[in-house]
Amino acid sequence: MTLLRKSLLAAMMTAVVATPAFAGHHNEAETKAPGTIVDVAAGNADFETLVAAVKAAGLAETLSGAGPFTVFAPTDAAFAKLPAGTVENLLKPENKDKLVALLTYHVVAGKVMAADVVGLDNATTVNGAVADITVTDGTVKVDEATVTATDIAASNGVIHVIDTVIMPE
Repeated sequence: MTLLRKSLLAAMMTAVVATPAFAGHHNEAETKAPGTIVDVAAGNADFETLVAAVKAAGLAETLSGAGPFTVFAPTDAAFAKLPAGTVENLLKPENKDKLVALLTYHVVAGKVMAADVVGLDNATTVNGAVADITVTDGTVKVDEATVTATDIAASNGVIHVIDTVIMPE
């Protein structure tokens, strides 16, 4: 697996943005840069399955690297939409290559902000496959997944949250 693939997957893992507790009061989180994609994802309860998958695939270190990466991060609810037993099977050591292929399909090299994504027809993912991007009435889709949150900052890239796990062909 290439370092780029591993690094891009880490980008998938960033999905929490610190917000000040009280306007006008100093908050230490305001002055700190966000963590890596992996740090941000691990700090968000909606990404427990994604974080477990990244760890099982051996991609946490890469996705914690310099990047930058853009991750289309499926939530736990997105993973729950998969057929029964799919996630459990992917997490087995003998299916690591399939898991890596799936996860790296959710990562794009570079930092692609939402304003740039809407101008694209497709994106080449870290696993080498091309994901289709469509915009209809302001709704962005990556393959069959709807983007539900955008531009979640990480120190090594950006996360866009999606409602469905996208599958490479």
